[in-house]
Formats: sequence, structure tokens, C-alpha cells
Amino acid sequence: MPDVYPGQERWTAPVAETPLKAVDAVDTDTAPESQWKEAWKRLRKNPLFWVSSFLLALLAVVIAVPSLFTSADPTFCTLSDSLASARSGHPFGFDKQGCDVWARTVHGARASVFVGVLTTLLVAAIGIVTGAIAGFYGTFVDSLISRVGDIFFAIPLLLAAIVVLSIVNNLYPERGFWGGCLAIVGVLGLFAWPQLTRQMRASVLQIKHLEYVDAAKAIGATPRVNLVRHIVPNALAPVIVTAMITLGVFITTEATLSFLGLGLPSSIVSWGNDIAAAQNLVRAGDNLSVMFVPAGALALTVLAFILLGDAVRDALDPKAGKS
Repeated sequence: MPDVYPGQERWTAPVAETPLKAVDAVDTDTAPESQWKEAWKRLRKNPLFWVSSFLLALLAVVIAVPSLFTSADPTFCTLSDSLASARSGHPFGFDKQGCDVWARTVHGARASVFVGVLTTLLVAAIGIVTGAIAGFYGTFVDSLISRVGDIFFAIPLLLAAIVVLSIVNNLYPERGFWGGCLAIVGVLGLFAWPQLTRQMRASVLQIKHLEYVDAAKAIGATPRVNLVRHIVPNALAPVIVTAMITLGVFITTEATLSFLGLGLPSSIVSWGNDIAAAQNLVRAGDNLSVMFVPAGALALTVLAFILLGDAVRDALDPKAGKS
């Protein structure tokens, strides 16, 4: 039988006439880029990343070196300056107690941001561990973690924080700065972890059946090594994005609790406490800067974290950004 029937001939140009162009060349000596390196290349081209990074870098400087922005003592209050207007060294005037509004806003960033960052770290740690274990091992462990998570997920975060912090305030009224921060962090972390657990579990379920996981198992990797070295690092992307966005939510929640008188003690300088102290002035329509300065700082901070979360999401999952 003939190798080629009539009409089935194929013509191929000689190699000399079709040289390999540089654009078609493949560099086989260079190691493939990791997911995170590719994400960084996309991230640094996103204007939202640079805007949010600038705002957060400025916030970090404010927290680390507040004396660069104000020389006034936020706790030094003189009743003779009560609701006084702006003057040299005091750009936004004074509150009802005679405290410098700008100084309290600058120094209040520390407490509010610390609570948000520490809560996010705690929630992320719990969510990553529980979600990875539930998604990887399955069976009874998965059912137990999922049902416990469902119970906590059904409890409204703010309502639960109000109830628990009311009890804590009655038992330990004088907690100081770190005691007040850690009480809020513990309460928010106790009720906010199920969301990240669900995301981590779903991501692990998707990744644990991929080819490179089977390849690692074939060359002798134990289930624990496979989970820690291959599955968890590649399942973190959606958790990181959610954690960055919820960080701003936790800062807002702390301000809300302090506004209600259940968060940080009133002796601690924080945005929530200052907003709560100025609410009567806003109702009267006078001295609006007393509230709007700390409220504006709070809004900018939350916006910066949300913008950063959106930029990281687009970098880690470019398809989602185009939809």
C-alpha cells in the first residue's frame, strides 16, 4: 500500500528556509518563574498598588515616628482651649476637652491599626491551619471543622463582639493599652476565622489533586510534607487577598466598638474614641473638624487596604480582574 494517497501530499519547507527566530526561541536553561514572581510583575504595573502602597507607607511612618507630623502631646488638654479654632502648630484646632485634634489623630493611628493588623494575623493563622487540615484530610476532621465553622459563621461579628466585650469590660475595667488591644483582637479573632477557613479549604481541595502533587507523592513525599511544601503555599492566594480586605474591616470594627464605648478604654488615644467624643458636636453642627479629621484618617486607611487587596487579587488571578 502506498504511504501517501493522491491528494494527501504534505509539503514542508526546508529548515534552511525557515530559520528559528529569536521570538520563537525557548530558553531552556532558565528556571520557570514562580506564581509569586509572576504576580509581582503584574502587581507593579497596577496603579492601584502604588497608590495604596504610598498611603500605607505614609501610615507606617505616622505610626513609627509621630513626632515628624506633630510636636503636641495628644494627652495634654487645657480647658481654656476648648473648641478653639486652628492656630500655628494646631492646624485643626482643639476638641471639647482642649486637646489638639491633629495630635490625637496622628497618635490614634497606632491603636486602631495595631488592632486591625493583629486581628488579621490571628484570623489568617487560624483560617489557614483549620482550612488546610479540613481540605487535605477530609472525612471526620473535615466535617467537624466545617460544622464548628458554620456555627461561628452564623453569629454576627459585631453583635458577638459587643456581648463578649461587655462581659470583659465588667470583669477587667482597667486593661491599659495592650490589654485593651488584645481583648478586641481575641474577640474578633474568635468569631471571624470561618470565612478564611472556608476559602483555604476550597483552595486546598482544588489543588491537592493536581499533577505536581501526585508527582511529589510518587517520588516519596509524605502527606505532611506534601501539604506543607506543595499545597499550602499554592493555596494561599485567595486567603491573602481576603485577609488584606478584611484588615480594613477590622479597623472599622474596632472604631465602631470604641464609638459604642466597648472597645479601647477612653483613656487610650484612638480614632474610635475621638469620633465618639465628637458626636454631640456634629449633631449641633459646630466644630465638625473635631470628628471629620479622625474619621477621614480612618476612611483613608480602610480605603488603602481595600485598594491593595484589589490590586493583589488582580495580580494573583488576572482572569478575575478581566471579568
